Amino acid sequence: MTVDFSPLRTARVALTFSLTMLACATAQADDTAAAPLWTFGGYGTLGFVHSNDSQSDFTANVLNPGNAGASHEWSATVDSRLGMQLGLNLNSRWSAVLQVVSERTLQSGYAPMVEWANIKYQATPDLNLRVGRIALPLFLAGDYRKAGYALPWVRPPVELYGAIPISNSDGIDASYRWSAAGVHNVTQFFFGRTDIAVTPQAHATARAMTGLSNTTTSGALTVRASAMTTELTVNLARELFAGLSQFGPQGAALAARYDVDAKRADVVTLGASYDPGAWFLMGEVGRMNARSYLGDKTAAYLSAGYRYGDLTPYAGYAMSRSRTPSRIDGLDLRGLPPPMAAAGAQLNEGLNQMLATIPHQRSINVGLRWDVRANYALKLQYDRLTPLRGSNGTFINVQPGFQSGHPISVVSASVDFVF
Repeated sequence: MTVDFSPLRTARVALTFSLTMLACATAQADDTAAAPLWTFGGYGTLGFVHSNDSQSDFTANVLNPGNAGASHEWSATVDSRLGMQLGLNLNSRWSAVLQVVSERTLQSGYAPMVEWANIKYQATPDLNLRVGRIALPLFLAGDYRKAGYALPWVRPPVELYGAIPISNSDGIDASYRWSAAGVHNVTQFFFGRTDIAVTPQAHATARAMTGLSNTTTSGALTVRASAMTTELTVNLARELFAGLSQFGPQGAALAARYDVDAKRADVVTLGASYDPGAWFLMGEVGRMNARSYLGDKTAAYLSAGYRYGDLTPYAGYAMSRSRTPSRIDGLDLRGLPPPMAAAGAQLNEGLNQMLATIPHQRSINVGLRWDVRANYALKLQYDRLTPLRGSNGTFINVQPGFQSGHPISVVSASVDFVF
């Protein structure tokens, strides 16, 4: 039997099952005069971003058009979003959740997208199983990375979180709670897939996403370690790699090396947070190797803040380092007829433009969070980002005048809320 975990089918099945369970629960509640068994809530961010670089656009990740910089002096598309969540607890064992998020994407504007849609079975007090669309547990904030109110910053550090823009998978997971020597752990195994539209003609598909995550808590300390492997295909630049393949063995070798066609991609992350209440210190490091033009890179950050009543000033440092060069010699064009040499030169330049998108960057940030009232937070943040070694860093829509090595200032303001 073949199980279809396509995003549309998964969302439809989970939603249908959730609504069915809701109907059953409502009938049960009517019969037993019990309290309602469903919950509803949400979160949102209204944010504005300014970048002083007119040769690129700042973005939180490559799936968001950003539009702050070359496209617009100020942009509301980087961080603004609205999420709503419906939860259902049928009994002590069965529950379901549906979360829908509206945020700016490359292809669908602000069209609402299903972020979570899963059914949970509590097999024992310590073991639960889920099926459907599930949050990827890859980072400290992996379970709530889009809920700005839950974050101390305007957005998670782009060097690390932007490296893995995928936030969920369609599949199954199992979580087990256990303790040893007063230290509490949650170990989570997950398996699934995801498919994301990058352009109208191109998709990024991750198959057999298999991973393990463990979250450890002891007092004010939280540590999460995660690992994931997947088969990744991104059908971008097919003409480029087809053209390279026409240049004999050397071109075929370049296409095989850099094309993202059923490539094994691995992710390993480790993060820790210490938050005794008056202040916090947190940091994460991750390595992502896609064995392609997406690169083999390491990203990390360190952030700290202190709470003065409703005010929380904070500061941080982040970096991304690539083991994949941002420029290579490419095809050897010596001795070729002029037309072929010209075509080969264009292919070499196209490949180097793709390699330049692998982030090699460092940044610092300072910011202030003001909890204006219950469930509302105003944040102001300044980032100084410097792409390095010929890389575009985390910037997109790069224009011919873009200068790697030139610091770029980004100013952000946002209002985060939950309801």
